[in-house]
Amino acid sequence: MDSEERTRRRVSDHSTALFTGLTDLASARVGARALAANDDFFAPKSNLLKPEPAVFVPGKFTSRGKWMDGWESRRRRTPGHDWCVIALGMRGAIHGVDVDTSHFTGNYPAHCSIEALDSAASLRPPVYSAEGAPWTSVLPQRPLRGDTHNFFAVDDRRSWTHVRLNIFPDGGVARLRVYGEVSVDWARMVRSRRVVDLALVRNGGLVLGASDMHFGVKDNMIMPGRARDMGDGWETRRRRGPGHDWAIVRLGAAGHVTRIEIDTNHFKGNYPESASVEGCLAPGASLDALASANWTELLPRQKLGPHRRHFFTSQLAAIGPVSHVRLNIFPDGGISRLRIHGHVAQS
Repeated sequence: MDSEERTRRRVSDHSTALFTGLTDLASARVGARALAANDDFFAPKSNLLKPEPAVFVPGKFTSRGKWMDGWESRRRRTPGHDWCVIALGMRGAIHGVDVDTSHFTGNYPAHCSIEALDSAASLRPPVYSAEGAPWTSVLPQRPLRGDTHNFFAVDDRRSWTHVRLNIFPDGGVARLRVYGEVSVDWARMVRSRRVVDLALVRNGGLVLGASDMHFGVKDNMIMPGRARDMGDGWETRRRRGPGHDWAIVRLGAAGHVTRIEIDTNHFKGNYPESASVEGCLAPGASLDALASANWTELLPRQKLGPHRRHFFTSQLAAIGPVSHVRLNIFPDGGISRLRIHGHVAQS
């Protein structure tokens, strides 16, 4: 890749800055659940974890009041504050949160705080409202603004399985995003010698950047299961000039790739004509650093078809362990899932 191409790729990068580029551990699509709330009179706690942005529907009401796409408690008339306990979809280290108050303008909380705990067992109801242990404060009380994204960094890098969102004194929150790094017992994976999907979000995979994601976001490619529809994939706009589109995936752990799956499920008139995959071994490298990494062809360019799973094994080159892969699609189009199966490399 020449310097001009590296520059073009950096400029067209669609990765998100800082901790919001990490995995949302609290998304329902990765198995997160709202276990309990002391009050969700106006809008249910489960809305907090929806993967899609909150919406506002003018004139829509329920028997209890205005319909809101979030979690909303009633107006508190007694001392105290409201709270919601969430089981994260994946155990992980939290780097930051977004307490999103979109569409809550006169009914958002004045402040929030977040506590966390790490438990392999299911929580018992008395733990939900317990003060102090086993809960640990990871975000002290902070002021909130209405109808906006409230971003807060978290410094504690221990791994957690649950969080408790506290709001003071009451009100509505549209979404809670808990951004972080998935914790995986890779030593056990090495001992088991199992073939795993090294790119899967549950295994710590992360899409660092993409050339374009006009119609579908890059992170969809590494989500569990097959895509539910065309919107549940990565899709670029129609390319009108030279070149091709690409996405770079940081694997959960460096490994030896034995099989690649490229799924064009639901993409029938807008799938790429072909695709190739490159790999490199650069653990911990940033997206900018990867522009000058030593990329090696792992899967030569292969024809793709519409609305189907494509499996490649014998076509793969033996290039040794890789920590990152770059999926190239020619010239543009949509990919619903990318699976990078292999063995974890011994450190």
